[in-house]
Amino acid sequence: MAMSMAGGGASGPQLNVTPLIDVLLVLIIIFMVIVTQSRTKGLEAQAPQPSNATPSAATPVRTIVIQLEARGKDQPPTVMINSQEVSWAELKPRLFDIFKQRAEKVAFVEGDDDVEFRFVAEVIDEAHEAGVDRVGLMPRVMARR
Repeated sequence: MAMSMAGGGASGPQLNVTPLIDVLLVLIIIFMVIVTQSRTKGLEAQAPQPSNATPSAATPVRTIVIQLEARGKDQPPTVMINSQEVSWAELKPRLFDIFKQRAEKVAFVEGDDDVEFRFVAEVIDEAHEAGVDRVGLMPRVMARR
């Protein structure tokens, strides 16, 4: 008659995973600390804030908004500086005249949805060439119409 033993012989070596889990937890904590310390700051956005005071004729307009309105499919858009129409050829000299006396050289570009981005990029280039330090893109909902 044969007899069976429950163990089947000597037991083999077993891997102790406790030290491995400890090392893993320490690495996770180190990476969490590194990630929270190395947050980079993105670009600062400047949006014009609506004023509560009514502008008088003697007070110069501080915020310069360059507006682009679409005219047609193959035509360049109409360019306006603070709702005053300007031709494309006069844009850079006009911006230069506006910003030559200002300490704050910030302008905003607002365009219709139908305006191609190449025209927006061209206005941004013209503004930089005219001496504008920062050019911001203004959403349509902020329009002063």
